[in-house]
Amino acid sequence: MVGTGRALKIGEVSKRSGIGVEALRFYEKSGLLDRPSRTESGYRVYGAEVLERLAFIRRAQVLGFSLEEIRRVIAERRAGQSPCAEVREVVRRRLAELDERMAEMRRYRKELAAALAGWDEAGDEAGHVCGLIEGTTITESKSTRRLATKRKGKS
Repeated sequence: MVGTGRALKIGEVSKRSGIGVEALRFYEKSGLLDRPSRTESGYRVYGAEVLERLAFIRRAQVLGFSLEEIRRVIAERRAGQSPCAEVREVVRRRLAELDERMAEMRRYRKELAAALAGWDEAGDEAGHVCGLIEGTTITESKSTRRLATKRKGKS
């Protein structure tokens, strides 16, 4: 992924990495990227190693790391320490969160399936809009809120 070793302007870094210019500026401000040198006219000039850092950030995001967690990992490395213990701890927490969400989703699926079975038996129910929905006993959970939020973004 690393190029010829020559200096790269922000547009070229963006093009090669697939990360937008504004995101690159944000990463710099956030401490994810080292501050690049600048030309006399003020343009940012990066070394080719920035592409390796950006690939690292992307891989960490795929693993579920937040930008703040990635920043801490990078800061540990900059301080001359190995961030591997921190990385393992973040992944342990993420796995526990996933297990909790999956259990919640299984409970929600079971409730939803039971509601549908009852509705199939009941047929049409009178109500202000739809008696089936108005008469439901399913309550909002973290999972249903998350699902509703995701659906809103897709409409």
